[in-house]
Amino acid sequence: MSTATTELRRFLTITGQRFKTGQSAPEMFSPAVDAAWHDLLDTPGYEALCLETAGQPIRHVANNGHGPIAWVAAYEEAYGPLPEIWFTDADGTVDQDAVARYRQTGTVVAEWDCSPAPGDGDAAPGRPETARR
Repeated sequence: MSTATTELRRFLTITGQRFKTGQSAPEMFSPAVDAAWHDLLDTPGYEALCLETAGQPIRHVANNGHGPIAWVAAYEEAYGPLPEIWFTDADGTVDQDAVARYRQTGTVVAEWDCSPAPGDGDAAPGRPETARR
């Protein structure tokens, strides 16, 4: 299993926990992990993966934003510090400045263009699917 796929599984687990407690969807700020998500979306095993990790079907929806990443503390409590894959673009380049800021402050401020949503299917009604990277 690739690092990106491992991190996607962790992200989906946190997603399920947040949805069960009424919290907002976690922000998908890593192009590298999002690419792994896109690779799995249309596969027969995606729903099973969601049920195993999040306890429910998870859709992939467009959701642009910028700001603090709200779920980092929950991730660290469960898995330790975020690995560099979270700061890696789809071409494999690590943003060393972002990694250094995270290591110094313990917070992540980033941009994102998609997020999970509860339910079946890949795109929310009335919202376009985020373009593949």
